[in-house]
Amino acid sequence: MKKTSLILAVVVLLSALACLASCRGQVDAEGVWKDALYTSDTTLGNGNKTVSVKVEVGDKSVTFTIKTDKTILGDALLEHGLIEGEEGAYGLYIKKVNGITADYDVDQSYWGFYKNGEYMMTGVDGTEFADGDRYELVYSK
Repeated sequence: MKKTSLILAVVVLLSALACLASCRGQVDAEGVWKDALYTSDTTLGNGNKTVSVKVEVGDKSVTFTIKTDKTILGDALLEHGLIEGEEGAYGLYIKKVNGITADYDVDQSYWGFYKNGEYMMTGVDGTEFADGDRYELVYSK
């Protein structure tokens, strides 16, 4: 009887460890999206230039088409309340996009910044954009 209980306990423990290992790094997209300001593609603004910003969390995404007269992407996003953050040594450290918080200090989550799938080496507040450019802000862990 003790041997069967011990084997059962080991099987349960190994199953729990396997589940934890497979879940590591995955995003609870449903829970994260509950704070989103927009949950469907949206057009904002009336300016002469258009820039597209896709916000991705897990398998879900929403694309913002922003019409603006701004020339810096960060300014266009701030103009419509789509990002929030704090100034750091390297510029604006984005902590919130579309109402969704990513905070590395809390749970190792952060917003990755991309242009056409390529990781950007500048921040949004240092990125000049041309009419029709496309960017992505991706929630990552």
